[in-house]
Amino acid sequence: MTATFIPTVLPDDPAPVVTTPAPIVTGGWFPPIDPALFRDEQRVDANAITDARVRQALIAAIIRVGRDLEEWRLGQVTAGFATLDQVPALRIDDQSELAILYRRAVFTAAKAEIIERFVDVDLTGRGEREASQLDPSVAELRRDSVHAVREILGVGRMTVDLI
Repeated sequence: MTATFIPTVLPDDPAPVVTTPAPIVTGGWFPPIDPALFRDEQRVDANAITDARVRQALIAAIIRVGRDLEEWRLGQVTAGFATLDQVPALRIDDQSELAILYRRAVFTAAKAEIIERFVDVDLTGRGEREASQLDPSVAELRRDSVHAVREILGVGRMTVDLI
């Protein structure tokens, strides 16, 4: 048996163009969302999911999380806080814990949407996941997003099972 190597990039092919997508401005009160940081933290391979699709998922997540937090945000604005970063909160790694939680809520909601919309695409680039393995992770990502929103709101978590 002879093994043959077939290169996927030919010597005359131009180098891939690496772009840094612009942060998504969230209206000024919430911090901007960085698509590159999203890709890095959530392990979304640039070869599998385009920048446009990542941006679309992040914008949808920003809208959803923003709506979930709208009443709370208005209360903070009324209290005199012009941005999320001005709301008193613990600082971790020189960031407001509220900004960290906001980013987590948006990132996990966006990744859940990407997995749902592009179930036929392997996000890691390694071919390790099957469609049947994605459903639980979508539920877990949505749960993580809801938990982050609830932590911002100061609302506890509770699981109830019907007997």
